[in-house]
Amino acid sequence: MALLDGSQSRDEVDRWAARWVTDPDGGGVEDEDVWWALTQLYGIDLRHAKDGPYLHDDEQIRHWLDVFRAGRPRAF
Repeated sequence: MALLDGSQSRDEVDRWAARWVTDPDGGGVEDEDVWWALTQLYGIDLRHAKDGPYLHDDEQIRHWLDVFRAGRPRAF
């Protein structure tokens, strides 16, 4: 994933996901797992405070990726 390997910034990933999440029609995304992943990534650049740590650290993002790849449980 580009975010974890550093090839894209959190801001870039947030803006990419925002294109679908903020679209009134969901950007045409019909797959529930893809929608779940997009909503996890939208806001990935948020911090606890202005210069504080991110709300979601790399370990949590890795967990989300593992869950997505394994076929996200519906109750997640």
